[in-house]
Amino acid sequence: MSTFEREEFKWRETYFVLFDSSKRPTLKHVEEVLAALSDRFELTDARADEDGRFESITVLSPDDYAALDISFLAGEEVLEQNETLEKELKEIPLDADERRKLARIKECDARFDLLHFEQQADDGPAIAADEPDEMLDPSTLLIVLDSMVEMTGGIGVDPQSGTFL
Repeated sequence: MSTFEREEFKWRETYFVLFDSSKRPTLKHVEEVLAALSDRFELTDARADEDGRFESITVLSPDDYAALDISFLAGEEVLEQNETLEKELKEIPLDADERRKLARIKECDARFDLLHFEQQADDGPAIAADEPDEMLDPSTLLIVLDSMVEMTGGIGVDPQSGTFL
């Protein structure tokens, strides 16, 4: 079940990990890495392809009021979206490390989408629509995002702000 279908969670943002599809991990490896990150994480809805390679998983962190849906995409759609992303990022001032990452985007034919959700309080949303986002603790997202980047040798991107992570 997608976290979008769960009423107690509200989608907040989406991050990407861009990488070469030859570095796609197995589901077993992803589960081992994520389980080792924190004993607060609950892994659900894990899916693999017929060869055991990672397709998707949900990471719940009840103590942090957070959840992540992570899914794998590859192929022409990813390459086309990367081209658009690359054009957008070229328009932003970048440091040397960010320029190196930008140059690598063309080599990436696969992507993990990390959809970050906030668990709502029992009496309504944890954060009202007119309140600032600084109340949302991004630690679960950042820990998992960093591990997915490391696992694939990929590039972490916040497509909403156009920044590398």
